[in-house]
Amino acid sequence: MGDFTIVGLRVVREAARCGSFSTAAENLGYTQSAVSRQIALMEQAAGKTLFERHARGVQPTEAGRIVLRHAETVLGGLGAARHDLDQLAARPPALLRVGAFSTAMAALVPRAIADTAARLARVPLREGTSPLLLAAVARGRLDLAVVTETRTLPDDLEVEPLLDDPLLIAVAPDHTLADRVSVTPAQLRGERWIVGSTELNSTLLGAFSDATWEPDIAFVARDWFAKLGLVAAGMGITVVPSIAVPVLPPTIALIRIDHPAAVRSTAVVYRSEARDAEPTRTFTEALRDGAAELSAEVRQRLR
Repeated sequence: MGDFTIVGLRVVREAARCGSFSTAAENLGYTQSAVSRQIALMEQAAGKTLFERHARGVQPTEAGRIVLRHAETVLGGLGAARHDLDQLAARPPALLRVGAFSTAMAALVPRAIADTAARLARVPLREGTSPLLLAAVARGRLDLAVVTETRTLPDDLEVEPLLDDPLLIAVAPDHTLADRVSVTPAQLRGERWIVGSTELNSTLLGAFSDATWEPDIAFVARDWFAKLGLVAAGMGITVVPSIAVPVLPPTIALIRIDHPAAVRSTAVVYRSEARDAEPTRTFTEALRDGAAELSAEVRQRLR
């Protein structure tokens, strides 16, 4: 005695509906001999005749009606499973709450959102400093964050490096340094600076400065548009991370800083339990791809 099969049960159901093996074959796209063979296999599995054959067609026997009843249940269940799977594919995924520091919001994060739009329907954003973002991820208020400071990582958080982001000097096009490819920190010490804070440890100046230098701060402006506007107007110079290069206006000239510390490590952090979650992996991969693209664009602009 053989086993019942899905194909065989489907043929039994269609033959019962049509009252004809030939019509069932036509509806299912099979040859009549293939249908007859499937009916024979199902009768072998049942150990009983499933159809009475007549000159004008076929009709189920009592055993056939029993098999048909169970075939409807089995095939209906499989149809429901297919429907649920199709709905799962069409259903918008759960939202992914993302945080990032300001310059990561300029190009890196928007590109990742665009690249994952078909798989992540909602990505609420939160901008902030790295310590605040790390705390928000640790408390479950964010699902992941793009940060620059991971030395004091809260418990249960994991970090994946994205890139070592070179810091650049932004100057007006007519500045005396505008035509240079790179400068040393010593060559910048006579400049007037536009910064986001007077506390050097909270600005990008602290990345390559030392205690022997007291920068001449001309303006304090937290907003990047304000800082770049002041630079373009010749009011001073500022430091910009290279990941912001794609959105910088052409009124700004960029110069490399010739110093090993003039770089800022950028990483993505998330809670340990979210490591294998599809939204986390999808967005992290998009961030990694975007970081590689941005690095290539920076190299192209600074040639």
